[in-house]
Amino acid sequence: MASTNGAVIVIMGVSGAGKTTIGRRLEKQIRYKYLDADDFHSQFNKDKMSAGIPLTDEDRMPWLESLRDAIKESLINKKGLILGCSALKKQYREILRSGDPDYKLESYASAVKFILLDVPAEVLIARLNKRAAKGEHYMPASLLQSQLDLLNIDESEGILKVDATLRPESIVNSIKEMHPFQGYFQS
Repeated sequence: MASTNGAVIVIMGVSGAGKTTIGRRLEKQIRYKYLDADDFHSQFNKDKMSAGIPLTDEDRMPWLESLRDAIKESLINKKGLILGCSALKKQYREILRSGDPDYKLESYASAVKFILLDVPAEVLIARLNKRAAKGEHYMPASLLQSQLDLLNIDESEGILKVDATLRPESIVNSIKEMHPFQGYFQS
């Protein structure tokens, strides 16, 4: 059954955390539309990351604004949405939350909910190296540390965390059972 309340779930974390895998599986189970934030990057950003150069806030701003606009459209149309997005800094998450027309800056009370896929660095490195060997992504493992350095979670934001070393089915089930999502969707 498709959403009728317009909730937005942002599956967040650094590259290799499993955002796409979990987002797509969740999409099939709860029937919210899944969007991958990587698809919103400009070719310039992709080329920069492919060259091993970390993005700046200036590079990210148009990308974040386009994601915010997709969130806003989903909420206005009361369509459920899952967004796989790194959302590393509080500032970035605030831009995404502002896609909720009713959101008050820094209140953290929003229809946009964040779930961090929590994974140890050594697991991330192994995943990124495996993905690179298959030619499946443009971001090299060498940029992982820059993402880990940017990842900043303020406890007051109420970001939910899931152990993303678990099997994908277990992660999806954990998300579906989280208190903020009770009654939001049916399998």
